[in-house]
Amino acid sequence: MGIVLKPVTANNWYACTKLRVKKEQEEVFPAPVVYRIAESKYVNEFELLAVYDEQLLVGFLVFCNNEDEEGNFWIPAIMIDQNFQGKGFGKAAMRKLIDTMERKGCKKMMIGHRPDNLTAGHLYESLGFLKVSDDLWDGEDVRLLKIE
Repeated sequence: MGIVLKPVTANNWYACTKLRVKKEQEEVFPAPVVYRIAESKYVNEFELLAVYDEQLLVGFLVFCNNEDEEGNFWIPAIMIDQNFQGKGFGKAAMRKLIDTMERKGCKKMMIGHRPDNLTAGHLYESLGFLKVSDDLWDGEDVRLLKIE
C-alpha cells in the first residue's frame, strides 16, 4: 500500500466528487464531497486532499491549515470510497496526515464523528485520538490527538 495525499486540483476534483460511502453510512457522513469542495471556496482555512493508493483515487479528506484559538488543528472530514473500505486506507491516510501536520509544527489535532459511527471512533482511538468530552459538539463526539 502506497498511500499518497495530493491536493484537490482542477485535474482531480471531478473524480473526487464521484467518491461515495456505503448506503448505510450516508447518515453518519451526510455531506458529499462536492459539498466539501464548494465549502472550501468560502472557508479559507480548509485544505482538501485526495487520498491515493499509488495512482488509484480511494478517498478524500479536509483539514484546517490554521489552528483555532485554542491551538487545535481540525479535521472536518475524511472518507474512503465504499469500494476501498476495510483495507487500511483510512488509517494509512490519517497517519500520513498526522505526519505531515507534525512536520508543520502541529501539536494538537481534533476530529469529530457521529456517536453511532463506531468504526470511525475505533479508528481514531487506534491512532491516539482521545475523546475529550461526553457532551456532544454539534451532534458529534470530539476527539483530540496531542503530538509530542
